[in-house]
Amino acid sequence: MTISSGTLNNASTDRIEKQILLKAPRSRVWRAVSNAEEFGKWFCVDFNGKQFVAGQSVQGNITYPGYEHLVMDVLVERVEPEHHLSFRWHPAAVDVSVDYSPEPTTLVVFELSEVDSGTLLRVVESGFDQIPAARRAEAFRMNNGGWEEQLVNIEKHVAKG
Repeated sequence: MTISSGTLNNASTDRIEKQILLKAPRSRVWRAVSNAEEFGKWFCVDFNGKQFVAGQSVQGNITYPGYEHLVMDVLVERVEPEHHLSFRWHPAAVDVSVDYSPEPTTLVVFELSEVDSGTLLRVVESGFDQIPAARRAEAFRMNNGGWEEQLVNIEKHVAKG
């Protein structure tokens, strides 16, 4: 498994970019990314049968140990079958006593490309420079590590079939 990381330039604080080559057909990877219930299995969130539909919000209870008290809330922006899924959310919104709704969101984009040995999955999260300064660096740090873990999770998930 190889996870590549990068930014447009090494000094960028606005975006996280990760990619992984998955040894699975694009249709399989797309199902893991675009089907809310299946997405939840590897991302550790229970969307309870909800669907990812452009223009609609989806909420689900987080199932990751230690974070079960949190609800993940995303606004789906764009869905292009087997190629692109994007949503907006509040990064690192882990304090239940804080109302994050007035804050700007970041944009998470999943892009799939078919390659000879499987599917290249690219994940880009951007918009961190708009997050309030008091929590910007921590949100970036948490999500940077989080995306590395999530790419390992999806790799294991699609390998199961």
